[in-house]
Amino acid sequence: MRHNRSLLASLALSAAFGAFAQVTPTEGEVIKVDPATRRITLKHGEIRSLDMPPMKMLYQVRDPALLDKVKPGDKVKFTADKIQGAYTITSLEVLP
Repeated sequence: MRHNRSLLASLALSAAFGAFAQVTPTEGEVIKVDPATRRITLKHGEIRSLDMPPMKMLYQVRDPALLDKVKPGDKVKFTADKIQGAYTITSLEVLP
């Protein structure tokens, strides 16, 4: 019985790390920045980890300080995840 629990724990950890490893950055363009609501609108390519086709979409931002780095028209690389039911930007950097 004890062996089964540790095996299940190992499998759960492997699945968690596997899911994390599949998150890859996506490139996009900033359309609108709204610091008051901690939201950003991006036009972006496919986000495979979220099964999302290319589109223009409004996202929440995990860290509002990320919004200080961007303005409309900026080309960016970002990662996103679904957190508590909301699509959320977890990292964001301006491309040169």
